[in-house]
Amino acid sequence: MTRHTPRRPPQDHTSAFSPGESARFVMEPIAIAHTPYKERFGTPHQATTVRGTREGEPLEATIELLPHVPVEALRSLEGFERVWLIYVFHMNEGWSAMVRPPRGPRVKRGVLATRSPHRPNPIGLSAVRLLGVEGRTLRVHGLDLLDGTPVLDIKPYVPYADAFPESRAGWVDEVDAMEREQRDDDD
Repeated sequence: MTRHTPRRPPQDHTSAFSPGESARFVMEPIAIAHTPYKERFGTPHQATTVRGTREGEPLEATIELLPHVPVEALRSLEGFERVWLIYVFHMNEGWSAMVRPPRGPRVKRGVLATRSPHRPNPIGLSAVRLLGVEGRTLRVHGLDLLDGTPVLDIKPYVPYADAFPESRAGWVDEVDAMEREQRDDDD
């Protein structure tokens, strides 16, 4: 005789979001970035871009877990070559809907079409090379953050899910094409 477990009624695991005064999210940093960058100018604009920095090359930095995060949270991370860091632009004061990106023509663009740190929600995302895990500390290479930046989360970079090399990049593709053309003209 086969025994059947009674089916549970379907459950709704979603909740409609309604913006308003009560639509706030509280996040607590899990780590602090320790970097050689003490001022905004001279800090790389992107984790993989060092043009315009004093050093001219990516530098090593560390990410230190805060005491309330158990060290076990880092277990099994050492096998990854890269990690994503999600962080707060804690030094920003305000934002603007239109910004001038540092690359390309000095044209204003919508902030959400740029990687500008001056955003409606001051959060950032960087993929960095993981050099090692030592206790509560990650050693990383190519970090583009000011010293003391609060880190909200650390996630492993997984190439099959995180890389889309054939993706279009809007106005950035146009700037890249102009820069290639200029280099070709200079040769």
